[in-house]
Amino acid sequence: MKYYSTRNKSLNCDFRSIFERGLAPDGGLFIPKGPIRFSEEEISELGKLSYLDLAAEIIYSFCKENFSKDDVSKIVKKSYSKFNHNEVVEIKKFEDLALVELYHGPTLAFKDIAMQVIGNLYSELKIAENKVINIIVATSGDTGSAAISALNDKKNINVFVLHPHNKISPTQRKIMTTIGSKNIYNIALKGNFDDCQKAVKEMFSDNDFREKINMSGVNSINWARIICQIVYYFYCYFKLSKKTNFAVPTGNFGDIYAGYVAKKMGLPMGKLIVATNENDILARVINSGKYEPSKVKSTLTPSMDIQVSSNFERLLFDIANYSDARVNNLMNELKIKGSFSLEKSELDEIKKFFVAEAVNDNDTIRIIRDFFNNFGFIIDPHTATAVGASYKIQNNLPTAILATAHPYKFAETVKIAINKDVSIPQQILSLPNKKEKFDVLENNLSDLKKYVIDKNL
Repeated sequence: MKYYSTRNKSLNCDFRSIFERGLAPDGGLFIPKGPIRFSEEEISELGKLSYLDLAAEIIYSFCKENFSKDDVSKIVKKSYSKFNHNEVVEIKKFEDLALVELYHGPTLAFKDIAMQVIGNLYSELKIAENKVINIIVATSGDTGSAAISALNDKKNINVFVLHPHNKISPTQRKIMTTIGSKNIYNIALKGNFDDCQKAVKEMFSDNDFREKINMSGVNSINWARIICQIVYYFYCYFKLSKKTNFAVPTGNFGDIYAGYVAKKMGLPMGKLIVATNENDILARVINSGKYEPSKVKSTLTPSMDIQVSSNFERLLFDIANYSDARVNNLMNELKIKGSFSLEKSELDEIKKFFVAEAVNDNDTIRIIRDFFNNFGFIIDPHTATAVGASYKIQNNLPTAILATAHPYKFAETVKIAINKDVSIPQQILSLPNKKEKFDVLENNLSDLKKYVIDKNL
């Protein structure tokens, strides 16, 4: 399996190189050359596997050049040994909804499922064996803590996590800022998540800086994240044993894009329901064809407070008939004009796979309350947006809701909705008594670069 970029089809990279680099040198995103598609017979055989074995099979199909299947199996087993559920994810049924709990990892969010594997891939590939690697990651709340958990105390690896100052939940922040290992640096950037993400991309695009610090990235721009997230779509389909819609709380488009890849690989699923909050750029582009970021609004679902969804570029490449020229044109329009518009044929192709709905804060509170009153079960606000979006879709198929975070991470919002405290999960029982450590920086690229360099002196 070789990889090229959404902006340069002439690249011919192996898995190791795209994993280490994260973002393509042209600013595009890496994707595999040619599709991987399972036959009905192969899918039937996959359905007999445990989650760990299924993960090994799917992940191996994307990195055969660099690993044996036994290597991948060992990585998967090690990665999920910290989860408090044997099958990694747990599925609960509530009438015509299936809640897919993806938050049984060490930091209580779906990001752990990919990030724990990524942490072990760095070790297995010996990327930091003879040099110091600096991993720089932007987070809207959960990616950072998952990255820290996976890479904490790794030899020759520094982790710099940028989160938007005062724009994530207190628990999200504390999980990140209380680990305290010497290789972890938390930065509260004065801005929003898009500012954090833009800074990381600009650092990647500065080849001199990137090479000077041996920069690597673990945001969902890294293809390895997508691979690991494909697995739970297959697993859920097998457990439900029927064609199903998937409703996904969506900000940076990585999680739901993994579902799109699963469908392209042959999984007979229904619609992918894009659930957004009031930062509804994805709902607007999927419904109208116009991609036009607006000002980021702070909401009760901070992990989705995003207006520039990086992984949408991978979908653009696909629906533009794999044209890197078309993607370059669209990205240039976005940079120069602040927006771009899709052709009707491109929008029609997107609508074959996706539907999109936005859910505001008032509805999010109501959905959390109603779900608790109806089923006695507490969901977090991001999961609530997916529930709300699913209620708006009428196609007579059952729906799997991706429950992306434990409700304790947003205990303040949950209490507003149901007037009850959420019990502290075992993974973070000691969190309230831990001391935080982070630095507040201005939204200035030069200052950020200097900060990173100074920490390497």
